[in-house]
Amino acid sequence: METKDVRRSPAYLLATWCVTRVVLLLFVLGVYVLPGPDVTTDVSVIYHNWYEVLRQGTFPLDDVTWQYPPAAALPILAPALLPFLSYPHAFFALACCADLAVLVLLLRSARHPGRSRSGAWVWVAGVPLLGPTVYARYDVMVTAVAVAALLAGVRHPRVMGALAAFGALLKVWPALLLAGAVRRRAWASAAVTGAVLAAVFTATMPGAFAFLTFQRERGTEVESLGALVFHVARHFGWSGQVLLNYGSLEFLGPYVPEVSAAALALSVGAFGWLLLWRLRARRFPPHTLADAALTAVLLFTVTSRVISPQYLVWLIGLAAVCLTHRASRMTAPALLILASSFLTVLEFPIGFVHVVASDWYGITLMLLRNALLTTATLLAAHRLWRTTVSRDRPVTGEPAEPELSAARS
Repeated sequence: METKDVRRSPAYLLATWCVTRVVLLLFVLGVYVLPGPDVTTDVSVIYHNWYEVLRQGTFPLDDVTWQYPPAAALPILAPALLPFLSYPHAFFALACCADLAVLVLLLRSARHPGRSRSGAWVWVAGVPLLGPTVYARYDVMVTAVAVAALLAGVRHPRVMGALAAFGALLKVWPALLLAGAVRRRAWASAAVTGAVLAAVFTATMPGAFAFLTFQRERGTEVESLGALVFHVARHFGWSGQVLLNYGSLEFLGPYVPEVSAAALALSVGAFGWLLLWRLRARRFPPHTLADAALTAVLLFTVTSRVISPQYLVWLIGLAAVCLTHRASRMTAPALLILASSFLTVLEFPIGFVHVVASDWYGITLMLLRNALLTTATLLAAHRLWRTTVSRDRPVTGEPAEPELSAARS
């Protein structure tokens, strides 16, 4: 099986990437249009407005939709590298370049012993399932940094730590990549890199961490797991409503604070489970780093008060890294993530009017999508525990690498 995979030409994979990405570009450029809201408005209006403020040397402190760590300024300012294009066109081009960078990284990783091109196929097939939203948000750029960090992690823990810290200052969640890191060098590198970058942004641009206040004030977004309570409750006389709040459509009304608090409690519980897993884990085969990262991000995505469509880009990227390892047990969670990605494009942008209206079609889409994500989360957590904690040591087909041994020095 491995010999066939090594000899097989990547031509079909590259051709598939080219065809699907041309289609995505045609959508974000307006040649083709999907039903529902215009997904490119975030770039042409919101990002562009932030760009005009950021280039003056300050963060958009008067805009509550700015809810990102300070390094997020970099992808927002990046279109300045292509001054011959309009801001939206330059952003879409850079998003496509980030997409290609992920593919190149996955293909290079597949050349090592015990690795496979399955991860590259997950990325090539999964991204277009989400539709043009992928190129109309900066999450694909963050995902490229996260993929690079995980692929470097086994042999170069310091590089991984630095990239994870940089990613966390782009959009917080890459900090979870360290969940499976067993070398202190990775953690030390992350701490030093994060502290230095945070100090630089704090010293040079006012309001670097104002986003923390805006995040704290967010409610329950209509696509989240907790929102299903209110989608159904609207059919039984619940008096709340859906309004634009802190940059997203959220439920506002009776019992919303309680559901938001429950989501926060679930996130705390997820953190507790991860901590227990790290204390109990005794085996760290090479694929554990990626498997733990995917499990951690799934846990915090499902329990979040907000599940935006672009969050699926993170999960596709992490699932792709997992499946570059032949011994990874994350095949089933990865397939569930791909299925939920297809349902995501059906609910946003295509069926978003039904989601906002809480009609039964919209509720069904949200129920199925969130059920798939929840199942993927529980399955990933179960498999991670079995491969690292359970007494019966699973058989793996991947050569051992000392960088992921149980030694924590």
